[in-house]
Amino acid sequence: MAKLEGADPYEHILLLCFVGSGLTVGRLRLTIRRLFETDLFGVVAEMKTFSAKPAEVKRDWFVIDATDKTLGRMATEIARRLRGKHKPEYTPHVDTGDYIVVINAEKVTVTGNKAAAKQYHRYTGYVGGLKTTTFEKLVKEKPEYIIQTAVKGMLPKNPLGRAMFRKLKVYAGAEHQHTAQQPKPLDV
Repeated sequence: MAKLEGADPYEHILLLCFVGSGLTVGRLRLTIRRLFETDLFGVVAEMKTFSAKPAEVKRDWFVIDATDKTLGRMATEIARRLRGKHKPEYTPHVDTGDYIVVINAEKVTVTGNKAAAKQYHRYTGYVGGLKTTTFEKLVKEKPEYIIQTAVKGMLPKNPLGRAMFRKLKVYAGAEHQHTAQQPKPLDV
């Protein structure tokens, strides 16, 4: 009787019915599981793990207005949608994400003192060529770069992540050139 420990009460009763059949406990449990997985016609309902195929992925277009949105909170939602994690058919090794168009990037905000304290670094390639810029200056010069950098850091650092990043389109103003794709507005 020690071999039957760990079984729920119903499985325990069914196991007792089959004890004299000569089957091992593992084989008995498999038989019982198959009894409960059959439908009305006795067909075994097989459980299968779904894996999306790149050719079958359906991608939508969304537009996000960055006016008065917090940079980090918006970037996490954008990265999530670029990866496709909001879809039930998400597959880690396949790019299942949607296209995201961000407008009004110049109006994005950060909390606290980050506007003056947050720094962006870039390297020119020459000795002593490390350039540092604050958020306040960069939002005036290249507001698209701020959102792109935040989102890029949240995506995988491999070829799949770069393919996901290419689906992000960021514009400083309210106009964008993707009206033909009819992007749906997305509130984040």
